Amino acid sequence: MRIIREKEKKKGFTILEILVVLSVIAILIGIAVPRFKGMQDAANVTKAKSELRVYQAAVESIKNMTGAYPVTTANLGSVLASASPVITTALVDPFSTTGADYNYIANGSYYVISSVGSAGTGSVTAIHNTTGIVTKTGAPLEATNGTP
Repeated sequence: MRIIREKEKKKGFTILEILVVLSVIAILIGIAVPRFKGMQDAANVTKAKSELRVYQAAVESIKNMTGAYPVTTANLGSVLASASPVITTALVDPFSTTGADYNYIANGSYYVISSVGSAGTGSVTAIHNTTGIVTKTGAPLEATNGTP
């Protein structure tokens, strides 16, 4: 009889058992968080590539309607949203820390639309007038009718 009563008294967890469970949970969280960040970056790359294709279609649409590429270098999204039937609102670069639009450079014959990329430091600095070769720094994502 006495043995049964002692077993009935134990109803909670010991401190050691709680610490073991918490440490296992902490280890699992430590494994999952970096993988989640990697998946988030991959999703942003996919989103940026998709939006660059949309902008490229909008720029080509304006070229077909007006005979020239847009010459603006600021706020391309607003220009395209007001002039092109392809998009209705400006798109935001998912890698921009300030919520900025994608970068756009045009020289009459060629254009480049670019994102700063996952490192956040990529940029397109120029596009050659006759060959369309793009000059860039870092690793931006870009859409162009020239040579990337």
